[in-house]
Amino acid sequence: MKIPFHRDTQKTKDTDNLKVMHSDSDSIELLSERLCTSLQHVPPHQPIILVCVGTDRSTGDSLGPLVGSQLKKYSIEGLHLYGTLDHPIHAMNLNETLTTISQHFNNPFIIAVDACLGQVTSVGCIQIGQGPVKPGAGVNKELPPVGNMHITGIVNVGGFMEYFVLQNTRLSLVMNMSDVIAKSFYAALTSKQRWKVTPLLRID
Repeated sequence: MKIPFHRDTQKTKDTDNLKVMHSDSDSIELLSERLCTSLQHVPPHQPIILVCVGTDRSTGDSLGPLVGSQLKKYSIEGLHLYGTLDHPIHAMNLNETLTTISQHFNNPFIIAVDACLGQVTSVGCIQIGQGPVKPGAGVNKELPPVGNMHITGIVNVGGFMEYFVLQNTRLSLVMNMSDVIAKSFYAALTSKQRWKVTPLLRID
């Protein structure tokens, strides 16, 4: 199935947000530094949940599951990960997933990862922002907002025939962007004392 996704609405001038081109030589450094800064405010006892939204049935919207699958390979102890290529989080199970998280975790800090459409000059950019993403906003779908903060990748141009655009998004772009996001998470999470690399990544 094709999943709804949200549009690029972030402003580069907003001090709470960061927007970088994935192909920039310092993209991983900038993204991981911003993630570290944000996670410093999360108490050690507060669980951190990563929800990678998307589906492998649509090239453009496979960004989230690709990130989740790559992070699964890194084996970061204590990271509660939802959304991989094998077990994607999409429109049909998003509500159920959020309910499960709320039942299993006390006051979790949720980071959402999702694909995004935007202006032609922004395609290939990765954004970090405070607050939730709204996965269905780009195609007028009513889906719950996700996340205390979010990372979105602008995979193609929005504004017209969004589902068709998703299906005609270049896989190489989405894979390269997912690689940058996953490596940025890895660098940020393993730089904090509360995280360490082990064979025991939590896949919930």
